[in-house]
Amino acid sequence: MDSWSAIARRIRVPSGFAFAALYLYFARPSARSLALGAVVIIPGLIIRTLASGYVSKNEQLTTSGPYAHTRNPLYLGSLILALGFALTSRSWWIAAAIVAIFIAIYIPVISAEETFLRQRFPEFERYAHEVPRLWPRLGSFGNSGKFSWDLYWKHREYNATVGAAAMMAALLAKLLWISK
Repeated sequence: MDSWSAIARRIRVPSGFAFAALYLYFARPSARSLALGAVVIIPGLIIRTLASGYVSKNEQLTTSGPYAHTRNPLYLGSLILALGFALTSRSWWIAAAIVAIFIAIYIPVISAEETFLRQRFPEFERYAHEVPRLWPRLGSFGNSGKFSWDLYWKHREYNATVGAAAMMAALLAKLLWISK
């Protein structure tokens, strides 16, 4: 793993919390932007939920469920969530920062993770050839597999839902406070 990929991997979660604080300060939500954002945020959460219920991290190469359509459904879900929050913020600066963060942090992390998967799972090369890195395809690949709530809880994916709900509640409170 190159040095920036290693740094990006370590800072992605803490930088997300720091950005969330700045986001909340600079966001200018409206009732309409909250509603539009929620329409985008909810599918992002659903994708992340589904992905977490299929993946057995570092144990086997997951090619079923959402992983049959994109190699990185968790990151796709995160990107969709981020776009939903960009809409909610009503700020071009925030939207630009989200894009920059994704390019600077998530793209190197995805690349490093794929290098690891290539080394660990010989079948990854075929999978990578058949399934796109991020943007999903409609056709299927591999077997359908089965969603596991146990995996969902093991990966603590509920934190994404709790975090999104908390941020939406904070944005609503900000909107109500500003409109006084």
